[in-house]
Amino acid sequence: MSDNNLSFEQGPIRPPNEARSLLLRVTRNCPWNQCLFCPVYKRRKFSLRTVDEIKQDIQTARDIADDIKAVSLKLGYSGKVNDQVISSVLNSSNHSNSYQSIAAWMYYGTNACFLQDADNLIMKTKDLVDVLKFLKEKFPEITRITTYTRSRTVVRKSIESLTQIRKAGLDRIHIGLETGYGTLLKLMKKGVSSAQHIEAGQKAIQAGMELSEYVMPGLGGQEMWEEHARETAKVLNEINPHFIRLRSLRVPPRVPLYKKLEDGSFTMQTDDMLAEEIRLFIDTLDGITSTVTSDHIMNLLEEVSGKFPEDKEKLLDVIKKYQKLPKEDRLIYRVGRRGGTYRSTNDLERDPATYQKIKKLISEVKENEGERGVEKFIAELVDRYV
Repeated sequence: MSDNNLSFEQGPIRPPNEARSLLLRVTRNCPWNQCLFCPVYKRRKFSLRTVDEIKQDIQTARDIADDIKAVSLKLGYSGKVNDQVISSVLNSSNHSNSYQSIAAWMYYGTNACFLQDADNLIMKTKDLVDVLKFLKEKFPEITRITTYTRSRTVVRKSIESLTQIRKAGLDRIHIGLETGYGTLLKLMKKGVSSAQHIEAGQKAIQAGMELSEYVMPGLGGQEMWEEHARETAKVLNEINPHFIRLRSLRVPPRVPLYKKLEDGSFTMQTDDMLAEEIRLFIDTLDGITSTVTSDHIMNLLEEVSGKFPEDKEKLLDVIKKYQKLPKEDRLIYRVGRRGGTYRSTNDLERDPATYQKIKKLISEVKENEGERGVEKFIAELVDRYV
């Protein structure tokens, strides 16, 4: 085995569905970094990494993977990374975090790679193509390569450039649409128009890429929730992305939007209001074949997930079922969901013991701190995940 301290650079975040992907950092931080709601890259300067730097990291990742394979062969497991191999690697204090990251990736066997950070298509096309080809050369087992980018960046690329990038290996891009409502895009300093969102989405699909668009329920607050829901759905109807992913708004004190909360110019949606907003959003989606997913713990209703058009009514029924619950049951579900206990409103009936525990907890918080105390308690539960 070679140097156990081999390491390569990784960024701070990735989409939840890329948790088991190989993570490689291509650019650092975000070139825009002005969105009022985003907590991730604030006070961090964007920088392009050189092609040579990135290639060196890819080579290091390959060397680590080969080392781990050698461990497997030595232990008699034919190069496979099973529980025994992963235990040998992860239990060694000599191994770097990068080493452990590669071991976990090989263990899960996803054959997927996610390129970090916020906007890798901002690279020159020839440089990104060079990196992708090198990655595929060093890791022929990789079957999917994904990255974040911005609509504003995609719009500036030609269809030819996007097609080159896709053919070099980039299969899927994640774009933070957030909202399709022009007034709200300006207010949140998103740096893009709804027309640019549409153009970027359509270009990516035309180039043969899978497209995942992120929507942020709650971003319009109580002031613009209806326009936010309707206009976002209308923009997505024009794009028809492969995936629509819901990421509900949270506003921790470290994000610029928090100042608007404090001065009263922005009012958060309550969970019940949010349910109605998402109902209107889903109801307005039309003529698409997208898969809607609610795959984040910050979302109130995880079951708002399905394929359009066939699952549209099912998604609406999930929301209506929550809305029809008695007030006390909605509150119990909210605490259970925000605490990570519940994944469905059906869980209220499946586990009477947990139901009673949460009911008692709410009663105690209410007795000591009143109704506001309960809402504060729920907010604190959710904000752990921001």
